Amino acid sequence: MQPLFLIIFSRYMTNNFKTPSQSLTVMNELVLPNDTNTLNNLMGGKLLHWMDIVAAIAAQKHSGKTAVTASVDSVSFGKCIKLGDVVTLEAKVSRAFNSSMEIHITVWAENIPSGDKFKSNEAYYTFVAIDRNGSPIPVPELKPETEDEIKKYDGALRRRQLRLILAGKMKADDATELKALFFQ
Repeated sequence: MQPLFLIIFSRYMTNNFKTPSQSLTVMNELVLPNDTNTLNNLMGGKLLHWMDIVAAIAAQKHSGKTAVTASVDSVSFGKCIKLGDVVTLEAKVSRAFNSSMEIHITVWAENIPSGDKFKSNEAYYTFVAIDRNGSPIPVPELKPETEDEIKKYDGALRRRQLRLILAGKMKADDATELKALFFQ
């Protein structure tokens, strides 16, 4: 694993920046009988599988490297996605850290014959870029462009600190961004 100062120095020297739109990945899936439960609703595990795939592609587009899943934030299932619906998954990097990338995913479902379209899910996945030996490697910095991208970028550090606390990799006292929300 590279020392942190080398990672920061190499990013500084290369001016290695990308925008969220460069990682945008859109994936469509048709809900078939094998994807459903006994109520003819899309199985949650199948949706999580598709979300992992679309997030992995977005992470690899941003980093230009192999990327692996590091964490999945809570995923709530809103309205049921039915047999025959078309599921559209949209993913793009919301923030890049040293070797990790936070990916925002939005899931839409559409019944084409009826014209009914709705947002089913949103989630954040974290991926880490790795080399051939499986060691983390630096990723390009992210430069958000739109108001929504800036909002997601600004909130990413708080989400990251919460993930690290929940994983036991950070003490709550060290979560400066999270503490700032509650204490002035």
